[in-house]
Amino acid sequence: MAARPHTLPAGVSPVVVGVGAAYELDVLAALPALAALVGAVLIQLGSNFANDYYDAMNGADTDEREGFTRVTQAGLIDPASVKRAMYAALAAAMVVGCYLVYVGGLPILVVGLASVVAAVAYTGGPFPFGYYGLGDLFVFVFFGVVAVVGTVYVQAASYAPAFPLTPPPGTLPLAAFVASLGVAAISTNILVVNNVRDMETDAKAGKRTLAVRIGYAGSRAQYVALFCLAYAVPVWFALAGYGPQALLPLLSLPLAVSVTRTLLAHDDAEHLDPALTRTGQTLALYSVCLALGLAL
Repeated sequence: MAARPHTLPAGVSPVVVGVGAAYELDVLAALPALAALVGAVLIQLGSNFANDYYDAMNGADTDEREGFTRVTQAGLIDPASVKRAMYAALAAAMVVGCYLVYVGGLPILVVGLASVVAAVAYTGGPFPFGYYGLGDLFVFVFFGVVAVVGTVYVQAASYAPAFPLTPPPGTLPLAAFVASLGVAAISTNILVVNNVRDMETDAKAGKRTLAVRIGYAGSRAQYVALFCLAYAVPVWFALAGYGPQALLPLLSLPLAVSVTRTLLAHDDAEHLDPALTRTGQTLALYSVCLALGLAL
């Protein structure tokens, strides 16, 4: 329950897209890709454990909160155990990261450490930026842009000398950045649904998420805008000469439209908990289709 498996597409999907992009760019490398996948999932788990622990300790999770059960707040697991799980997941991610640093050098060392720190600082530390409306930016950057571009980078860098101090030529292609925007947008929408559902209780607890700051109308507009960005990405690839197969992600559009209708009409956990899961499913389907479209 603390691992929140419905959020794991946010950790897996960027790597899937990064593998598809690497195949298209002829820099596919299995071991760096696998390490990137394991590292991404471990950071996702560490972030989920941190969120469960620190929200309970900071008083953001209360008995009034709706949605999926938080194990620390509900007393199902003692806080010290959840905190140990957080440290264990992030430590394991750093162990995997040692190999990625060997391959990708100083750039991956910097990005990897920043990702681990951000996973904790999202709800913990002296400035929990998720409490100040910066959580959406965190997800967009780290679970979107950094994760996709980083996955392509470590594969491409594996063909260069070990531990480069700067990115070797050709390891940061424009295609990887553009592909990352779609993943970043839908990953952020997972958070948008979560924060819309929790808006009232977050506001009472002093947790000033972006949803609390911009309200229901602003959050719904944000959700729609992020989906528009996501579905502009395959159109860009098709127009850029990648062929009609680049439009495969549009197969996930009906699911995106369906879940958008739910968010536009409801704000309660009964409807938004399933919407949260369906947004994750949209991300997974979109990412697989985008990866296939690029590879083909």
